[in-house]
Amino acid sequence: MNSQIINLEVKQTSDRIDSYLSQQLPDLSRSRLQKLIEEGNVQIDGRVCTAKKTPVRQGDRIEITIEPTQPLELQAEEIPLDVLYEDEHLIIIDKPAGLVVHPAPGHQNGTLVNALLSHCPDLAGIGGVQRPGIVHRLDKDTTGAMVIAKSDRAHQHLQAQIKAKTAKREYLGVVCGVPNAQKGTINLPIGRHPVERKKMAVVPIEKGGREAITHWQILERLGNYTLMQFRLETGRTHQIRVHSTQIGHPIVGDPLYSSGRSVGVNLPGQALHARRLTLEHPVSGKIIEAIAPIPASLSKLLEVLRKRNS
Repeated sequence: MNSQIINLEVKQTSDRIDSYLSQQLPDLSRSRLQKLIEEGNVQIDGRVCTAKKTPVRQGDRIEITIEPTQPLELQAEEIPLDVLYEDEHLIIIDKPAGLVVHPAPGHQNGTLVNALLSHCPDLAGIGGVQRPGIVHRLDKDTTGAMVIAKSDRAHQHLQAQIKAKTAKREYLGVVCGVPNAQKGTINLPIGRHPVERKKMAVVPIEKGGREAITHWQILERLGNYTLMQFRLETGRTHQIRVHSTQIGHPIVGDPLYSSGRSVGVNLPGQALHARRLTLEHPVSGKIIEAIAPIPASLSKLLEVLRKRNS
């Protein structure tokens, strides 16, 4: 596998090289970028830069060399899957809370990919060794419908639907507070948080943010909380969680973006559920609609909030 070369030109004066790169390359952690700098894999105007505090200025040309990482050894594991739809081309599952989608350093086992390799032995290699068959992802504690491709043809077709925004992804979420309007659209770019690297944030396009569009509407007012329906037009990491927080109504139970206020229900994480997934079958062309039942934790939360406000 060849090294990846990234070339950047500084459009406006920044402060230091690691801060600048973290804004421009949100998919790489700040610690990874600092290590690339320290190992001499970053050049400014043809000169190797090994100090993370090196200032960068408008007009500087930066070259980053990223060596290929050692692939993880993926193992099939017999982890039960709740299947909503399946044929020889794709599978749609109802992902439970707590299940990580794909392995990563420090978390190589017990993931959805490990389960899929056991359920679908021919999945390996489809769409990339590290994430076989994965078309889109759900956060660890977000539940609901998720599609996985079983062939390269299906993988390419399904990814194209996501990119073209023809696949429809609808979520249910309980948020803190009550929005003033009945429905709306949030169109704010999202990128890696400049300081807290585990979080995403609203980041301007010119600083590395990527277009993110979320449509929402109120389904039910529950006192100081609201049951909302969200529809994704784009699929950025933590998109609904970041956007709902940005408008002042974070998802209940969100460990990263909510205030942590107790609602009297033991939630496994954020109260966010991928309720409905609608897509075109990559071979037959028929429309498939998969609906994931509301999980017990979200049902309990709604029951408690409705009793409080009855």
